[in-house]
Amino acid sequence: MSTLFHSTMSAGSRAVRLLMSEYGIDVTLQEEQVWERREEFVALNPACTVPVLVEGDRTIVGSQIIAEYLDETHGALKRDRRMFPEDPMGRAEMRRIIDWCLVKLESEVTRYAVHERVTKRQMPSNLGGGAPDSQALRAVRANISFHLKYLGWLASNRDWLAGDQITHADLTAAATLSVLDYMGEIEWSEETGLKEWYARMKSRPSFRPLLADRLRGMPPVSHYVDLDF
Repeated sequence: MSTLFHSTMSAGSRAVRLLMSEYGIDVTLQEEQVWERREEFVALNPACTVPVLVEGDRTIVGSQIIAEYLDETHGALKRDRRMFPEDPMGRAEMRRIIDWCLVKLESEVTRYAVHERVTKRQMPSNLGGGAPDSQALRAVRANISFHLKYLGWLASNRDWLAGDQITHADLTAAATLSVLDYMGEIEWSEETGLKEWYARMKSRPSFRPLLADRLRGMPPVSHYVDLDF
């Protein structure tokens, strides 16, 4: 049995969880509060970031690195259910969108939203916990519109975000949006195409565990589990 060290509100962790579910891989989830810097976890990953996948004596670190590993070890056997395109250009476009979500969107929106609204509630004050920074949240809400419009354009002009088949780009984007949606940071009425695509993603069996996620003292917005919004 594999163990995935993850954080409930980590978009990269959620993307790996979705891929493992799509590929039918059993995994034990281990929630990790990275700010605690547990000695055992730092020994696995000195960068002290999630996700980290442990399979026996093998340790794989990082969302996209784990995803590539899982596709190489399991995806080739899935035929039409494989989440990585066979052709190089299809893979390049998939990776570009993943990079957009886990690097650009993460650095401009997701990381700060989660830190201010979730992590600081969990951390002790001597480690930086406390009330959210209203200025940081204003920046998050100013930045998010651009990203939603771009992802919405992709969703409205393609069958799936990276082309004519569902790929790990869709899983990663949906994982990222699920984090922001949990906190009520997305105004869906302004993004019809993106909303329709996300509803398709939410309806997949692999998404059910994500919709069941709950943070202590911070329930999701009311429409979070509603497949039809």
